[in-house]
Amino acid sequence: MHVSRRNTMFSLVVVFVSFSVSSAANSSYVAAVYEHSVVLNPEPHAPLSRPAALQHLRENLEIYEEQAARAAQQGAQILVFPEDGLQGFNFTRSSIYNYLETVPDPQQESWNPCTDPGKYKDTEVLQRLSCMARRNNLYLVANMPDLQPCPLSTDPSSTCPSDGRWQFNTNVVFSSDGLLVARYHKNNLYFEEAFDTPPQPEIITFDTPFAGKFGLITCFDILFQEPTVTLIEKGVRQLIFPTAWMNQLPLLDTIQFQRALSLGAKVTLLAANIRNDRLIMTGSGIYTPFSATYHHAQNGDPEEGRLLVARVPVLDPEWLGQKETTQERTAESGFCLKETCSDASSVPPSSNAFTSSMMYDPFTFVLLNEMEGEVNVCNGSFCCRLQYHRFPHDGSNELYALGAFAGTHVVNGRYAVQVCALVRCAGSDPSSCGQIAEEAESRMDFLLEGKFGTKYVYPSVLASKMVLEQPGHFEKGADGRVILKHSNMAGGLVSACLYGRMYHLDNE
Repeated sequence: MHVSRRNTMFSLVVVFVSFSVSSAANSSYVAAVYEHSVVLNPEPHAPLSRPAALQHLRENLEIYEEQAARAAQQGAQILVFPEDGLQGFNFTRSSIYNYLETVPDPQQESWNPCTDPGKYKDTEVLQRLSCMARRNNLYLVANMPDLQPCPLSTDPSSTCPSDGRWQFNTNVVFSSDGLLVARYHKNNLYFEEAFDTPPQPEIITFDTPFAGKFGLITCFDILFQEPTVTLIEKGVRQLIFPTAWMNQLPLLDTIQFQRALSLGAKVTLLAANIRNDRLIMTGSGIYTPFSATYHHAQNGDPEEGRLLVARVPVLDPEWLGQKETTQERTAESGFCLKETCSDASSVPPSSNAFTSSMMYDPFTFVLLNEMEGEVNVCNGSFCCRLQYHRFPHDGSNELYALGAFAGTHVVNGRYAVQVCALVRCAGSDPSSCGQIAEEAESRMDFLLEGKFGTKYVYPSVLASKMVLEQPGHFEKGADGRVILKHSNMAGGLVSACLYGRMYHLDNE
């Protein structure tokens, strides 16, 4: 008998955000994202002249031109290109200088670079992108390096660099007639020597005639409150996400967390990544709370670009002529192995817990030693509970473990988390739990539960060969209890995760 079919029930107060899905389903648009195999500068630390930098940029722009035409032919109304897609990466502050263009603020002035190219000098890339949007009659989002002058000051609190200019990692948006409609400077840099953090986090949106409002974030921003959560809390339900993301299993592969944010925050995410095998970069998609169209290259696949196009529902509540409402109701969930249900905080931790590193954090793990059962594991006062039924492949002896971690992640970024994770261990020894595994044969019905100190919890279910599964059930309780339930898997389980972000503890 599948665990999910047991009869014992429990009640949970759940907060739902209503989007009037029936209305959204009748109002849709066609979105496209392009995963780009960027033509790189082989010596990014060596400064180039402006003509030489432009020649390099044109190589990538030619590919953009081809993909914009392809997207338009498939009916795309908005197209997203990835972070660093025009110039690549690993520049120094000085070596990127001649790749920079000064992007005017669309909130301060109106400019169409395609129809008014002479207004500013050294804006060849902006002009090309503007004409690309205009020629293909679509909204176009690209990422490029931006130079903004700043006043040198003797004021010690001044953020102006000593060379008198800010260099920003910048998203630009053009309307279907080529007008520059949005500019966003990335707030959370990830080892980007060439760029500055803006003096203040920017919360940037733009409006479209076909789907209402979109918000802009870039790569590492997705893990932080500014700007991502601020946009969501302001009611923005459609996010644009250029990224150059280096995959990090078991919990932060690109498509895994892109999907998790879309589900956990109930947003559409248009995510365009770089394709670069040496840097383990791949994984792009068009995600809504109800669907996922994505691509994740496998080992041995040709290192080439990939255009994704999908029709998706409009989620902007203002555009749909409705207001979001928060509702509470009692939800019944039948998924208990015992006569009475208990939450994660009330079940004693399972014996034989051990510590192993996952994502550079010391997770507390407990093994799943039976074909079905219930286990509980705590990391400090934070506890996770799992009810499960395994369906191993013939002769399979794969090792699985339930892990918990609550604390501040401090490697390659600093941010506070609470995480419940069911993972396939990489080998047969418990010390391999938390290491990278990409394939699995064992399917599993499960309920994963934790009591979180944050409402920002993002769920994911990742199957063998980088296949996403839509969770069968995901609930957030008013008391902090969060439940992820899934059954009838199509592939072997690599990981299932409830990833809680404790934004309010990031600076402690």
